[in-house]
Amino acid sequence: MGLMSKILGESGGSRQKEDYVEIDSDSVDARGAGTAMEVRIAKIGDKQDVIDIKDAVYDGDVVIADITRHTTQDRTMEHITDELKQVANEVGGDIAQKGDDQLIITPHSVAINRDPLGQ
Repeated sequence: MGLMSKILGESGGSRQKEDYVEIDSDSVDARGAGTAMEVRIAKIGDKQDVIDIKDAVYDGDVVIADITRHTTQDRTMEHITDELKQVANEVGGDIAQKGDDQLIITPHSVAINRDPLGQ
């Protein structure tokens, strides 16, 4: 099981907030006061889920969205992707799809480097 599978859950499974383990570290303030940006996790089941994702990106957050409930050739997924591309363009952000299971949408001044680390 890869890191993203642990974060987003396996296909067909549903993760809840309680499934995530808080990692306690004395040197890192995970809830730093004045944090300007958060990385948000989302699951896209239908077009209604896009509203929360758009709001998060407009608010300046990075969103990693699980799209395993759809195929990339699915018309609904095409509409969702087009809508999220428009949001990324409007805010001056970026959007990338990783395989058939994830979309990453970023706000202004955050680019997605498509070169994997360590290669």
